[in-house]
Amino acid sequence: MDYHGSRFEDHSLMVYKDQNLIGLFPANISGKKAVSHEGLTYGGFLINAKIRFTDVLSGFQGILQYFENMGIEHIELRLQPKIYHISPADEIDYLLFKLKAERFRSDNLSVVVPSQSKYAKDRQQGIKRAGKNRLYIKEADDFKSFWNDILIPNLQNKFGSLPVHSLEEILLLKERFPAKIRLFLVYDHQELPVAGTVIFDTEKVARSQYISGNEDKNRLGSLDILHDHLLNVVFKDKPYFDFGKSNENQGQVINEGLLYWKEGFGARSVAHDYYKIDPSNHGNLKTVLI
Repeated sequence: MDYHGSRFEDHSLMVYKDQNLIGLFPANISGKKAVSHEGLTYGGFLINAKIRFTDVLSGFQGILQYFENMGIEHIELRLQPKIYHISPADEIDYLLFKLKAERFRSDNLSVVVPSQSKYAKDRQQGIKRAGKNRLYIKEADDFKSFWNDILIPNLQNKFGSLPVHSLEEILLLKERFPAKIRLFLVYDHQELPVAGTVIFDTEKVARSQYISGNEDKNRLGSLDILHDHLLNVVFKDKPYFDFGKSNENQGQVINEGLLYWKEGFGARSVAHDYYKIDPSNHGNLKTVLI
């Protein structure tokens, strides 16, 4: 996470048992608040697959006590969606119940099981348009063209914003994780890029981020053929394909048009929940075991 270390006051924790590392708690401090972690899409208490419930219990209790001793008034915990779990890992969900944690935000992720994807008529028509327009897809490393010619102009025109990652940051991530950060571009018959997306390729999930096309994307069907290719060719054997959230205003509303497009590929909803914890409630965990 050090590529954007200057943006956050990092205070990540490592949890040990008998000199063995059993858990990580990526976090940053903001005033009297600890957040897990504002520089990450997904966070939470990351645990070793062989860990027992009692170790999660004592480890998380220790984290809460640590932050209470620091004078932290509350912890904001953004969970890792269950589709990203390598094995069942809902221990924290139970502990949040015991801690009387407050769920203050829930984002709606649109997720497809590639082997079960079924397309709506609109998406099928978009794919046909792309074929007629002689579009084709390939994996590329031309992040500069995608960022400067497609992504940034699109975000500025629609939202007046910039990508979370600068071009320099995404290039650094690509250099460090060449097999995990992947760019797929759509080209027209003149071999010019007209659309693309960045894929974060994890063990169980391919996450599509920065989905963007030029102003002709609807006429060309560029984003439809791109994601058809990803679902049916590149990631057809992946358990899940994550289109990301369609929420705005801290999860309070959903962009209906964006959700409609994702559901046209067969996407269904997975919750990404955020909790607020009072670290002084760690005493509640003492009553868990009998």
